[in-house]
Amino acid sequence: MTRLASRIENRKAVVGIIGMGYVGLPLAHTFCSAGFKVLGFDIDVEKVEALTAGRSYIKHIPARRIAEMRRRDRFVATTDYSRLAETDAILICVPTPLTKSREPDMGYVSSTAEAIAPHLKKGQLVVLESTTYPGTTRDLVRPILETSGLAAGADFYLAFSPEREDPGNPDFTTRSIPKVVGGFDDASRDLAVALYGACVARVVPVASCEVAEACKLTENIYRAVNIALVNELKVIYDRMGIDVWEVLDAAGTKPFGFGRKENKTFFTPGPGLGGHCTRGSSNWPARSTRACPTTSSTAS
Repeated sequence: MTRLASRIENRKAVVGIIGMGYVGLPLAHTFCSAGFKVLGFDIDVEKVEALTAGRSYIKHIPARRIAEMRRRDRFVATTDYSRLAETDAILICVPTPLTKSREPDMGYVSSTAEAIAPHLKKGQLVVLESTTYPGTTRDLVRPILETSGLAAGADFYLAFSPEREDPGNPDFTTRSIPKVVGGFDDASRDLAVALYGACVARVVPVASCEVAEACKLTENIYRAVNIALVNELKVIYDRMGIDVWEVLDAAGTKPFGFGRKENKTFFTPGPGLGGHCTRGSSNWPARSTRACPTTSSTAS
């Protein structure tokens, strides 16, 4: 633990990030900006080729950022998972979509853990960031990683820290959004806190992986419930001849007990189900008289 903590403090730790999408790529940029070397892993050859050439495929991440990361020799994109052995910390940023039966598809998480296991080494820190149910890190990821012959908490460190991206929102970046961290054990938590604390403005440690996993679910459930409510109200008020937007503006003047635009908790009707974590996202700021079945904001 002392060695890894020292490497983190001195910015000598090499950070491996698996999944170069809307979560992994901004995270890679954040760590590079803080002085760390980052290896970005992805199974998509076209993504790796684009990043190697200094190009971006994500709208709100300009190509100049990728080019700068490459120019400073702080970032390498690769499909070669054997290079995980070069890293000190491995962050898993892969999707957890729903199946046709509306159950979580853990295939990406499982296959990623299986890809890590042959290259896992003593002293490494592994952090899962994918949105998932409480118990995933301890009961699904840990046993797969331990097929390496190494034990969590004894030979390697394990933690969960949910991604909280709001793609394209200039007010909230990977660096400025508080990072919740829960560990398999105290040492794992402390190392994950130190790692994220070196590149984000605020880290929020919690008692366990399960608390951190439940935290992300609670955030999404809160959004989904409020989104569903405001869309149902729009349908009802339309039928009553009431302008839902005027109602919401009036209700939003209450200084307590109701979401307000100023503190970003104001829900309005619109299409999309609230971001990449509550599927079907679309921001819908324009006022509409048409009843919409789903919602209004892109935060995850």
